[in-house]
Amino acid sequence: MIVYAECCFFISEAASLKDKRSVLKRMTDRVKNAYNVSIAEIDHQDLWQRTTIAVVAVASSKDAAEREVRRAIRFLESNPEWEMSEMTLDYY
Repeated sequence: MIVYAECCFFISEAASLKDKRSVLKRMTDRVKNAYNVSIAEIDHQDLWQRTTIAVVAVASSKDAAEREVRRAIRFLESNPEWEMSEMTLDYY
C-alpha cells in the first residue's frame, strides 16, 4: 500500500529563498531521519514564503503506511516557523 500526502506551508518570517531553504532543509532532513517516509519539495521552489511538500510511505498495509505519513505530518506541523495551509492524502 502506498500513502501519499501533499502539504502546503506558509513561512511568514522568510525574507528570501535562503531563509525558506534553511527552514525547509532542516525539517525535511529531520523527517527523513526520524520517519520511514520519503519527502521532497514539489512546488513553489521559486517563492520565498510558500512551499508544497510531498510525503510518501510504502508498507504492506494501508494502516501502517498511513500511520507513518501522519506521524511525519504532525512533526512538520509542530514547527512554529511555518503554518500548514492545506493537506491532501491519497491511497494507491
